[in-house]
Amino acid sequence: MEALYLLIPLSVAVVFVAIWIFFRASDSGQFDDLVGPGMRILQDDDSVQSEISSSNKKDNLRHPD
Repeated sequence: MEALYLLIPLSVAVVFVAIWIFFRASDSGQFDDLVGPGMRILQDDDSVQSEISSSNKKDNLRHPD
């Protein structure tokens, strides 16, 4: 029974800290754009891939192994 005197206030404090963290993240804009990153993955951007492959070819020409 004595453990409840410690566990109940401790659990209430943990809940308030979790709520405070959630609202702080919400105020800082953490949850503003939930759709954008998912849509960015689906977009096909060949220009970035061609730049990466061309830079890799240039690196191989500069540093032959």
